[in-house]
Amino acid sequence: MIQSRTHTCGELRLGNAGEHVTLAGWLENVRTVGSNFAFVVLRDFYGVTQIVIETEEMMNLVKGINKESTISVSGTVRERASKNNKLPTGEIEVVPDKIEVLGRCQHNELPFEINRSREADETQRLKYRYLDLRNPAVKNNIILRCNVIAALRKAMLEHDFLEITTPILTASSPEGARDYLVPARKHPGKFYALPQAPQQFKQLLMTSGFDRYFQIAPCFRDEDARGDRSPGEFYQLDMEMAFATQEDVFSVIEDVLPPIFAKYGTYNVASSAPFKRISYNDALEQFGSDKPDYRIDLRVQDITNIVEGSEFAPFAKGNTVKAIACSGCELTRKHIDKLCADVEVQAGQKPYWFKVEPDGSFAGGVAKFITPHHQAITEALKLTPGCLVGVTAGTKAAAQKTAGVMRKMLGAAVPGHMDKERYEFCWVVDFPMYEIGDESGELEFCHNPFSMPGGGAETLKKAIRGEIDPLTITAQQYDLVCNGIELSSGAVRNHDPEIMIEAFRLVRLGEDDVKSKFPAMYNAFCYGAPPHAGIAPGVDRMVMLLAGEDSIREIIPFPMNKNAQDILMGAPSEVTDKQLNELHIKVDIDE
Repeated sequence: MIQSRTHTCGELRLGNAGEHVTLAGWLENVRTVGSNFAFVVLRDFYGVTQIVIETEEMMNLVKGINKESTISVSGTVRERASKNNKLPTGEIEVVPDKIEVLGRCQHNELPFEINRSREADETQRLKYRYLDLRNPAVKNNIILRCNVIAALRKAMLEHDFLEITTPILTASSPEGARDYLVPARKHPGKFYALPQAPQQFKQLLMTSGFDRYFQIAPCFRDEDARGDRSPGEFYQLDMEMAFATQEDVFSVIEDVLPPIFAKYGTYNVASSAPFKRISYNDALEQFGSDKPDYRIDLRVQDITNIVEGSEFAPFAKGNTVKAIACSGCELTRKHIDKLCADVEVQAGQKPYWFKVEPDGSFAGGVAKFITPHHQAITEALKLTPGCLVGVTAGTKAAAQKTAGVMRKMLGAAVPGHMDKERYEFCWVVDFPMYEIGDESGELEFCHNPFSMPGGGAETLKKAIRGEIDPLTITAQQYDLVCNGIELSSGAVRNHDPEIMIEAFRLVRLGEDDVKSKFPAMYNAFCYGAPPHAGIAPGVDRMVMLLAGEDSIREIIPFPMNKNAQDILMGAPSEVTDKQLNELHIKVDIDE
């Protein structure tokens, strides 16, 4: 046993009765009964044990110890008269003959009650994270994370992948998000960057002759926080395979993940291979999202042609109109209005609705504008009495997005349309290679610039010559989605330097730009690169799903807040002028 402990606080059982033991842990609670009698709850990493105080000497000692102090208790184990079947140690108690304070808590009052820390303000929880983590419910999420990572590592090694670590200090690269920059002291005016992902390094490993690579990789991106995204840093199961196709990657993932989700998840049902597949365009049409949640049986349908010519302005010609028919809906008007308001907040676009009455007529919401098309709408949407129909309109992208949000909310709100207690995986394939940037208004890579374009170099050359629209080019790229949450993006890589140059030429970057921005990868590919493919499921998001948590901060040991601040350590922080001078940096901030 470690140090002076003979047992942990979760170990003793009725068979230990009569033994003299020594326990160590945190004093969780003291419940006094009379002048010289009290029950003390002692907690360590493994559980809790009840200590019974029966003498004046021990009572005086315990009274002087603040809760959450660490103490050592030596005494005799005996059977409890009043057993607690909810605790593994609930059949026994320890009668102490010695109590020693190991680490005194010097505060009479705690920032929050340990076992109810999750109810506290998040800022307080992050500031006193070391106290928050003492809560078994919080601690268990971190233990789950450790177990999942160990299981992922074991599974990848069993599939003949080598675990190889890649550099943390590297060169800045235009990969989509903002880099975290690190000034180079020995090279004035120059900077390292923390890797947004090991993308280039893992592709270089394939070019180096390694056949299968993986690592639990730290990634750094200077981006805003979301419920399923931690600002600053995150971890992913990064993997790459040489001489591999999309199907090879799918096969590995479909073999590795389901057993882990079934074993460690809140729900013990997970998709088995093969996972469902849907194209990017079909996902937007049927689900209103490129992150389809197959647990919900509702589908988005297009009624643009049916309502064309309506007097209702949002249905005007040129707009796209989508509908979601939800049967068996018993939501009140108040609930429907609240749901629509929530959809508008999330989607940024107002949704509409109507209901099907017992006689088949339409009522409520925009019913009067839909009624002229009663028969066509009823047949197209297969409407029955009791259906609530959500309707969205606007540009195609806006109508799809709003429909997607409404579909998810209806699925969660109306019983019978969502099987919540399962993990449902799917692959989204055939992503567009290019898109028009929201800020630039120009052609940009839609996702990973290193993906192999469908059709190869010839398709790219046709787009350059203006023979085809570059927006119609698909990439050999795929996303792994689980329960409506994107776990990962992956792709068959563009390993041909000539094709790479053509791909970048469409986004206004010439051969010299490619050589200067990606010198190592371009040069390596000129020495005979194997076809290769990979993927990188997010570890944090996986554990969040497995734990059944809504916020990713609940499964990270020391998370930042939404503003990318580490409240516990005080980061980011100011540094001394001496440190700045050594780095040849001058700080100039406009007040």
